[in-house]
Amino acid sequence: MKQNRRNHQNAGNRKRRDFGPNDPVWLWGTHAVCAAISNPDREIESLIATENAAKRAELTGHTVQTGKEIAARLPAGAVHQGIAARAKPIPSPTLEELMDAAPARIAVLDQLEDPRNMGAIFRSAAAFGIEAIILQTRHSPPITGVAAKTAAGAIETVKEVRVVNIARTLEKLADAGWLTVGLSGEGQTSLSEAVSGESRLVLVLGAEGAGLRRGVEKACQRLARIPMLDQMESLNVSAAAAIAFYEAARGHISA
Repeated sequence: MKQNRRNHQNAGNRKRRDFGPNDPVWLWGTHAVCAAISNPDREIESLIATENAAKRAELTGHTVQTGKEIAARLPAGAVHQGIAARAKPIPSPTLEELMDAAPARIAVLDQLEDPRNMGAIFRSAAAFGIEAIILQTRHSPPITGVAAKTAAGAIETVKEVRVVNIARTLEKLADAGWLTVGLSGEGQTSLSEAVSGESRLVLVLGAEGAGLRRGVEKACQRLARIPMLDQMESLNVSAAAAIAFYEAARGHISA
């Protein structure tokens, strides 16, 4: 089988409804909703739960509904676990505000499409000390209920920053002292070598199927690959992100 290691992810395009940046969204699932309630930066408009779910989560200020009534308010197939909240988006810092805060570890996602991948990446980011995720203003899905459920509360702790131009953003970060490393099968350096010993690091991952765009690749200071056996062509982007975040965290976090 001919290898195609330019990207570490599978195709996963999804149709989605357009949301305004300030539109409230439904969040569902115990971890996602409880984390949102605990976040002082999150404004909850309404909270609904079944009687049993409310007791388990020790909720107050909620409206009791049946599981079917909750499901009727949510997208088809939403696994709500008897709890949902209508919430306004968390205010996002600007790139300049993020740079002023000087986080040691940042991830950049270049036009990801699948909200489940997005949620899984936020969850891995929270686990391995990635403090912020930068997304493009356009061509990236909003952080809605599907991503929030998959993230299991991580969207409340990892900052989300939106920018217009990914390549220009990488140049600004590099000029300010971050090392920018793009994940690509064409990279000549292994991931572990590329990130070892770096105190300020930006990890850049491409979209499902397409990988990093050429302009984004060129803007990265290094291109790194995840070594793998020849029998496997690629990894899903969320799996690649988890490996990259772990490698970046080694030596910087303790159990």
